[in-house]
Amino acid sequence: MSGAWTSVSAKQRCRVVSETRHVVADRLDRLIDLSRTAQRCDPVETITAELFPFCEALKFIGKRGPKLLAVRHLGASGRPAWLWGVHSTIRRDPLGKVLVLGPWNYPLFLVGTQIAQALAAGNQVVVKPAQGCEPITAEMIDCFYAAGVPREAIVLLDSSTQAAIDNIAAGVDLVVLTGSAATGRKVLAQTAQTLTPTIMELSGCDAAIVLPGADIQRVAAAIDFGLHLNHGATCIGPRRLLIEDSSDDHSVIERLLRSLDDRVANRQSMVHPSARETVARSIEWAIECGAVDRLGHFDANRLRQTGEMKTVILDHVEAGSEIAAADLFAPVTSVIRLQKIDEAVGIVNECRYRLAASIFGPSGEAQRMADRLKVGCVTMNDLITGTADPRIPFGGRGESGFGVTRGGEGLLSMTTAVTVSHRKGRFAPHLGPRRSTDEARLGGALRWMHGRTLKERLAALKAITRGKKA
Repeated sequence: MSGAWTSVSAKQRCRVVSETRHVVADRLDRLIDLSRTAQRCDPVETITAELFPFCEALKFIGKRGPKLLAVRHLGASGRPAWLWGVHSTIRRDPLGKVLVLGPWNYPLFLVGTQIAQALAAGNQVVVKPAQGCEPITAEMIDCFYAAGVPREAIVLLDSSTQAAIDNIAAGVDLVVLTGSAATGRKVLAQTAQTLTPTIMELSGCDAAIVLPGADIQRVAAAIDFGLHLNHGATCIGPRRLLIEDSSDDHSVIERLLRSLDDRVANRQSMVHPSARETVARSIEWAIECGAVDRLGHFDANRLRQTGEMKTVILDHVEAGSEIAAADLFAPVTSVIRLQKIDEAVGIVNECRYRLAASIFGPSGEAQRMADRLKVGCVTMNDLITGTADPRIPFGGRGESGFGVTRGGEGLLSMTTAVTVSHRKGRFAPHLGPRRSTDEARLGGALRWMHGRTLKERLAALKAITRGKKA
């Protein structure tokens, strides 16, 4: 790629990238039409779950990007005494060529934001869409072109796995993958050969934790929303419902489950072909192991043959069961009854997938539990929607991946930090000859600056003046 896009100032790049939101608004109807699939048949979902957060991310880049990418100047404040005269700058350079491997479930918001951040940072972006997402990805990229991004700054590949393999082999400077943990392992096996850095946004098996005192109707509404958004094909959907099962709270569980039953009894979703067999086998095995199909609607044959599936609520699931750590893209959740709700912390933190978690209950108690969870994102008294905030980063832990996209941290992850230090003046004690008193004076200086007590520091000061060890 020529240096034309990279040589443009960060302010100008961010402005052009941000202008893309105006093109998106102009092409709203076409983007909705091209996004329509068996899993995405509701235009309202395309607007709320894809286009709104995508445009807000573009706006954020235009407003905050220039400052985040600006050169930082380090003067005397905070500078160690022995570096007298040294002035440093930290600049954010583009990495070079960024390969974005897109998912099929949110091809506008997820892929578009990653492209925008890579472009704003000054990179060339190479995009491999998921199979079936070729038209919508091409249209989105054309929106960037229409806003003024040079055509050579974004390259669209075909959707084959081989296209990704070939481009990694040819050499890229960063790979950004949104996909399954299994795909992540395959990509990492290849990038490890060339030590190519990666950002992995991978699978989830997220928990919704219900604290004593939670608003049961609010919980039921949120679980209903999370299970059926995008027909269940959402990586941070509520796959586990953790709730206390003490004798005092038994009625709470029953009220919650009855409320859920009423909400989801007639809900039907279309499971993506790539997920059908895994979902069917996981639910079958859970039931064989003692889980109870609360609604009694599960039809494995229908799911396998047509992809059609009614909501499945599995009650009495053991915390250590296979389905309680499965990355399913379908409207299914497992109810895990706990003797004490505090057990939820260990269950969440020991799960191999730690993308996000939701906590429902009084704010103070929810915050205390949130502080103990080792996941990428915690939402209290809601789920999923908070991650659409363009200011916050998104990423997971464990087998849910590493690194972040979105927010200021996501933008900076598309760059590399370069420091330049300039020593002014003649003060350079390290360049002079070694003297017999150096150890005593330097050791005394260290104790004077960092000693624990005033007595220790005063003794060190004497050592400095005498040139002898304290």
